[in-house]
Amino acid sequence: MDAAATIGYPVMVKASAGGGGMGMAVAADEAALRTEYEKVRAFAERMFGDGSVLIERYFPRVRHVEAQILGLADGRVVALGERECSVQRRNQKLVEETPSPALSAQQREDLLAAAVRAGETVGYRNAGTVEFLFDPASGHFFFLEMNTRLQVEHPVTELVYGVDLVEEQLRVASGLAPTFTDLTPRGHAIEFRVNAEDPKRFLPGPGAITEWVEPSGEGVRVDAGYGPGTTVTPFYDSLMAKLIVSGATRDEALARAREALAGFRIAGPKNNLPFFLELLDNAEFTGGDYDTGIVGRMR
Repeated sequence: MDAAATIGYPVMVKASAGGGGMGMAVAADEAALRTEYEKVRAFAERMFGDGSVLIERYFPRVRHVEAQILGLADGRVVALGERECSVQRRNQKLVEETPSPALSAQQREDLLAAAVRAGETVGYRNAGTVEFLFDPASGHFFFLEMNTRLQVEHPVTELVYGVDLVEEQLRVASGLAPTFTDLTPRGHAIEFRVNAEDPKRFLPGPGAITEWVEPSGEGVRVDAGYGPGTTVTPFYDSLMAKLIVSGATRDEALARAREALAGFRIAGPKNNLPFFLELLDNAEFTGGDYDTGIVGRMR
């Protein structure tokens, strides 16, 4: 309770061993904190075998921005830009884009520098993602966590920077120099996570795939784990494919996204393609002025 009073209400109660948006609750005052703390602690013990809990500042309106870093074999740590990950349901990402439409040039420079310092401090050697919460009201960003692996959304970084991050990981592991000498970003890229789920409530919708037609064209990439004749089971993550579009500008990427999503056909399991088409008609998203609450406001 002392920590919460120091931070100031409202606060976020979070399972320290949690992930994927699980084990989190908001408390507006001390009475709520006592209740939510016990709920989160019990959940964390049951789900993760670790009942330890964190208390953090809660931001009613916030953006989720992460930095891609790469710890090289020669000891250097470099940043390959940031990714905007604020389109989420149940605190899990649905859409990612780079560069973030939220950051000024100075904010971007500061955030990437902080991510590089984090990697340098621990002598990091690999691809990794340093995640931040960005408060649009103050312009400040706050460390959230670091994922010491390649992220689902890494293709948007690859398209804008022209770097194969999987190859670079293998080169780091082999003690080899990177393939790149220049890390200048070019254009804009957006990724849509195509899941087997209801597009309204986002509940799982597994099933046998009877039709699967992927879009193609300039600036369109599909990374898929399924196809016609395969079956999405209820036993694993609902992610079926990633649709990634890129263009010289954000507007061009959005236009290509509309065309690609309209041409992506999946029959059998439920899927969230209709939601993405709805998102592309949303003024907040198309204008770039959105936050982690955008999906809730759409529903």
